[in-house]
Amino acid sequence: MSTDELKRIDDQAMTALNNHDADAFLGMFADVFVWHDWTVPEPIRDLEGARQYFNAWMTAFPDFQEKQTDRIVGEDAVAVEVEFTGTNTGPMVMGGNEIPATNRAVTGRGTYIARIRDGKIVEYRTHPDVAGMMMQLGLMAQE
Repeated sequence: MSTDELKRIDDQAMTALNNHDADAFLGMFADVFVWHDWTVPEPIRDLEGARQYFNAWMTAFPDFQEKQTDRIVGEDAVAVEVEFTGTNTGPMVMGGNEIPATNRAVTGRGTYIARIRDGKIVEYRTHPDVAGMMMQLGLMAQE
């Protein structure tokens, strides 16, 4: 797959995320995929689980926006550093627990790696800086 095609697919996924369009975002995934994320105990392997994860972020941060700060494109994958912003005005589900809204704004950082085959994401690894976000939300002490 060409570098331009990988960038186009990545940009399309970012647009769907920033439009809070779960259908468009999940439409980027292959029929068989695995999504690893540090905030969930087991990999996500189905669209329903992926939809729940996606919607949990959009519920917790209805004004969620993400932008790329750096991107590396390989032969079949992109690795991206991101910055996301949002105001926690909805309940947040983390570690199986629901945390009430704090009404605080955050600027978070993270990375993701998307491996792409035949124009679809087959492996997705997301690494949000949850500790930094929790400190900004007042849910974890800053030392």
